[in-house]
Amino acid sequence: MDDIKATIERIAANVERVIVGKRQAVEQVLTALLCKGHVLLEDVPGTGKTMLAKAIARSIGCSFKRIQFTPDLLPSDVTGISIFNQRTHEFEFRPGPVIAQIVLADEINRATPKTQSALLEAMEERQITVDGVTYPLPTPFLVLATQNPIEYEGTFPLPEAQLDRFFMRVHLGYPARNDEIAILRRQREAHPIDTLTQVAAAEELVDLQERIKSVYVDELIEEYIVSIVTATRNHEDVYLGASTRGSLALYRAAQALAAITGRDYVIPDDVKALAAPVLAHRLIISPSARIRNISAAEVIADVLKAVAVPGARAGRRFERVAR
Repeated sequence: MDDIKATIERIAANVERVIVGKRQAVEQVLTALLCKGHVLLEDVPGTGKTMLAKAIARSIGCSFKRIQFTPDLLPSDVTGISIFNQRTHEFEFRPGPVIAQIVLADEINRATPKTQSALLEAMEERQITVDGVTYPLPTPFLVLATQNPIEYEGTFPLPEAQLDRFFMRVHLGYPARNDEIAILRRQREAHPIDTLTQVAAAEELVDLQERIKSVYVDELIEEYIVSIVTATRNHEDVYLGASTRGSLALYRAAQALAAITGRDYVIPDDVKALAAPVLAHRLIISPSARIRNISAAEVIADVLKAVAVPGARAGRRFERVAR
């Protein structure tokens, strides 16, 4: 797994030429990319969400398209449309911006539910259907959607079914003081994105996506993952817990993180590190908990404290130990 670690390190270092001081967020997005999962970037404007998507696309040589979601955006503006050609007397398909390897759905919650749903088939099936004809999407395919968590006026909140299709929710946040000074200096004459070069090939990434599936996951780690997800369903502050899709996502994410770290086996820390970004957006907090300002991240933290953690034993296997 050392070559996987080296490749992701090379990509992350290249992206950090543009996104300063956000190594954890960069690695989380790359983890989702290795798992063929889509990412919801939730943060206030101006924190680098768009630049992160562009930097990753350029670093791995993938095609990139940006869709600005607005209330008047139509589903055909996303998927494409068939136009009648008077010369050939046939309909021709004009592909929409969703047909790209990395798609940035900017401010996704500003579009109507009908337009938001245009992404569902693309995200889940990696294909689109227009006028009864199905078109496959390129490989790799990643949707990076952004939304502002503060300003909700004039927005259409994402339904739970669509939120559940996002593999991970990532927060960038404001940069630290020294990092922000570094950003000012780097952009003194030009933006670093303009000179960013490709450091890996898309075909190389597709190979890595298949290889992480071979990372060893002990049966006690599997039980640990299921126990965490089950605990979210039974938590007193949760109205609706994480689905089985959440269990699968946490399982695959832990494999990817282990590979990125250079290991060919998963440890409990891999699961704990990704529990919040993978599961938090899948929870529906109860009304009474919302009144007390209890967040989904706090629920996940509470669950991780309550669920017993497997401990290491010989042969890369694990045994359950108390905290």
